[in-house]
Amino acid sequence: MKLGLGLYRHMLTRENYQFARQAGATHLVIHLVDYFRGGAHSKDDNQPTGNDQGWGLAGDANQLWTLEELVAIRKAIEAEGLKLEAIENFDPAHWHDVLLDGPKRPQHIENVKTLIRRMGKAGIPVMGYNFSIAGVAGRTSGPYARGSAPSVGMEGPVDTPIPNGMVWNMIYDPKAPVGTLPPITHEELWRRLQRFLEDVLPVAEEAGVKLAAHPDDPPMPTVRGQPRLVYQPRHYQKLIDLNLSPANTLEFCIGSLAEMTEGDIYDVVDQYSRQGRLGYVHFRNIRGKVPTYKETFIDDGDVDMLRVLEILKRNRFEGVLIPDHTPQMSCSAPWHAGMAYAMGYMKAAMKTLGIS
Repeated sequence: MKLGLGLYRHMLTRENYQFARQAGATHLVIHLVDYFRGGAHSKDDNQPTGNDQGWGLAGDANQLWTLEELVAIRKAIEAEGLKLEAIENFDPAHWHDVLLDGPKRPQHIENVKTLIRRMGKAGIPVMGYNFSIAGVAGRTSGPYARGSAPSVGMEGPVDTPIPNGMVWNMIYDPKAPVGTLPPITHEELWRRLQRFLEDVLPVAEEAGVKLAAHPDDPPMPTVRGQPRLVYQPRHYQKLIDLNLSPANTLEFCIGSLAEMTEGDIYDVVDQYSRQGRLGYVHFRNIRGKVPTYKETFIDDGDVDMLRVLEILKRNRFEGVLIPDHTPQMSCSAPWHAGMAYAMGYMKAAMKTLGIS
């Protein structure tokens, strides 16, 4: 098992690579989507929450991540003694009609295939993704954590319709006609996912890249009037069984799974880690269940995180753990302090259990 850190696009700097290494990380999971572009938040935010207009603007539809860019990022990370384990999330600009089953779907499937091939050539082994129309929406911010530390949570269902030109909580077409996305069924969303996996997994296998699917965040049956895929733990099994390719893995988020209204989190960790299907793990803690929950410090929520680590060790998980996000702390570097606290806990817990 390996300790990692997640970095947003604007955080991909030598200083933050050094911070990760100093905090005990050996691996990084990075985001190349800029969630803070044109949105109602600043790049100093711990994580994007947005509003009815989402996080902000998607990227350039005509500019895919290049092989040269990926290699340069990997080499800069390796120069600081780290390894690049994964990229998290496709840009909606590159694949929105895969999610929406729109007219550009063939082109967008080719976009995804091209990106995966480039990742393989660049030596980046995992691509995390979230197959969702609404995306990460409906969360709120507040002094939710211990000592009134700023954190995020949810304070009730959010089913405000999604405007045309938006998917995955980002605007890909600012000039879209006025109106909202028509709702679809859960069955239709699963059909779209199955087609996506059938199209893309053979390419991923050939490229030596694993796809890792994130559970819904927040894990509600619907968000903004649109269905969700993995909003209960049992749905992850359905996703695995759709396609038994070894490249079909899970971006295993302990916090999102613990927020779900069904299942015992320790049984869930055991079930999926025994199958060897974990791409990498988001290691965070929460208090409560949807539609009302709050993210907490890693040692202060409903989940016994040491017990989770024990299960992962027993089932021989050898991948990367990252604190995907955490409450901020009251100082001049709130994000760094919060992450350093989480990393220190994780490092000590792993050492206690004899995990190198």
